Amino acid sequence: QVQVVESGGGLVQTGGSLRLSCAASGRPGGRFPIGWFRQAPGKERQFGSNISWNGGTTFYGDSVRGRFTISRDSVENTVDLQMNNRKHEDTAVYYCAAVVDGHSDGDYTRPNVDDYWGQGTQVTVSS
Repeated sequence: QVQVVESGGGLVQTGGSLRLSCAASGRPGGRFPIGWFRQAPGKERQFGSNISWNGGTTFYGDSVRGRFTISRDSVENTVDLQMNNRKHEDTAVYYCAAVVDGHSDGDYTRPNVDDYWGQGTQVTVSS
């Protein structure tokens, strides 16, 4: 059974940094591409970033490009999202998804109910 767990959320000041981790397990024979999304109260789930199953390609949404960095940690077997220069509008619940159909890069920017999702982790940016 596939499990996806996010961690690392919390409170950070404007301009500060925070690092989220996503652990996806349970897929026989390999890794998933991973996508990071976020959802603020009253808003739709918004794409942040994704990374291919082997870490070879990454892709970012306009709202986070240049401030966030996605990477794979082969030791911890996680996908991390380093978030720098945080803005108040970054406040949201952050979710990661293990992409079932293998898509990544520009082919995966919309949340898909068929993917495996974690429970989310709250990130709050204060001024």
